[in-house]
Amino acid sequence: MNSIVAGIVLLSVLIHSSPAFATSYTVGDASGWKFNVAGWENSKRFKAGDTLVFKYTPGTHNVVVVDKASYDACIVPGNAKTYASGNDVVTLGKGSNYFICGFTQHCAFGMKIAANAA
Repeated sequence: MNSIVAGIVLLSVLIHSSPAFATSYTVGDASGWKFNVAGWENSKRFKAGDTLVFKYTPGTHNVVVVDKASYDACIVPGNAKTYASGNDVVTLGKGSNYFICGFTQHCAFGMKIAANAA
């Protein structure tokens, strides 16, 4: 009898709980990863595990994962992870996540975002 009650309670909890799914965001929305995309992230509520999709023409841009100092200065550190496929998918870690375009002057023209994931 106790196992039946426990089974019913467990089933009830499973039915009424909603699983936490990661959300995928296309950076820059329909416009993609381009100049003046900085600030696009300000209206988003990111969570750790969400993904950012960077869409752009390969060879004209890239995506570089940087720290805050490099983000602020638009500098590509020598050991930075760089993506260049034109359809890059990056999973956000908890806390601040910084991305810039590593092509000369592109970051200075607003190709950078800072995504804070809860």
